[in-house]
Amino acid sequence: MKSLLCSLFVAVALTSCSKAGDAVNVQTLDQEFVGAWNSRDSGKITGMLADDVSFVQGTAHWKGKDEVSQKWVRETLPTISSLKTSVISSNVDTNSAYEAGTFSVDVLPAGPGQPAGFGEGNYIFLWKKAADNTWKLSYAQLEDLPVQRRN
Repeated sequence: MKSLLCSLFVAVALTSCSKAGDAVNVQTLDQEFVGAWNSRDSGKITGMLADDVSFVQGTAHWKGKDEVSQKWVRETLPTISSLKTSVISSNVDTNSAYEAGTFSVDVLPAGPGQPAGFGEGNYIFLWKKAADNTWKLSYAQLEDLPVQRRN
């Protein structure tokens, strides 16, 4: 009986470990993305995007790696710094993961003598496992409040 219980325990432990190993740590994915954004590494950010990625912010909706890379990453990256996220909800399974919460950024001055700003809002990042088993950002949605002027 003892050996049966030990065998059952080992089988359950191995099954749990393999299931946990199939899922990704979404916090790590998001922190890699935020780190790439804060270091202004557009190549790394673009490499993290799925070919069919969608980006939604207000009335803007861009689809596909090329369009999202150009209109979100390349155009926005030089205008903000110090992206920070605070997680409210997240979940993972073997093929998808999401994280949602709030974000804040420093908005850089538009030109010399112009004021700096502070932006904040809500976000959701949805990651999907690609055919090559890498994780790619499949959907990003940002809903931000009006930028506040820094004094």
